[in-house]
Amino acid sequence: MARPVIPTDPQDEADRGRVALWLDPDDLRWLAGHCCCPADAPAEVEDRCLRLRFRARAALHKSGPTD
Repeated sequence: MARPVIPTDPQDEADRGRVALWLDPDDLRWLAGHCCCPADAPAEVEDRCLRLRFRARAALHKSGPTD
């Protein structure tokens, strides 16, 4: 059974300091699986990359099948 999609609350996101970014599903797939961190990247850079990739995957998951 598919979960119902709960729309994002723009005010709640703004209160968290977030902004909306709408991407094509193919761009999200690319972002979710791609990392540009160099081998000697500091941990903070790798953490940011992992967060972005996680959120891209989460957005794809939440949107349901897009193929």
